[in-house]
Amino acid sequence: MNRNTKINVLLLLVVAALAVLPLALGLGDHKEEPFTGADAEAETAITEIEPDYEPWFSPLYEPPSGEIESALFAVQAALGAGVLAYYFGVHRGRRQGEERALARQNTPDGDRAASGSPGPAAERA
Repeated sequence: MNRNTKINVLLLLVVAALAVLPLALGLGDHKEEPFTGADAEAETAITEIEPDYEPWFSPLYEPPSGEIESALFAVQAALGAGVLAYYFGVHRGRRQGEERALARQNTPDGDRAASGSPGPAAERA
């Protein structure tokens, strides 16, 4: 097993532990809604501190149910992950292309013929 595989397995185990441990340890069992978002927690805290508080802004769009809100959040997360994956893929592809170009530049034409790879005339065709 090479070093990168070990690191990937370790990272997967850490992610799995982060997902399972709160459930296994019963964190949040004392709450009515144990795993609410930070927005709901903040709203509860603000209401306890200042019951007459009125927000400065209201949401532009309020989904009709919690399920739709969760679905929209999941779509937003998926789009964000897609953008990040695209960026890292393009970045890696460019780096690999640059490395290949440098390798071709540093290889003399005589070595290409000896290695069986096509020469400059075959590459242009």
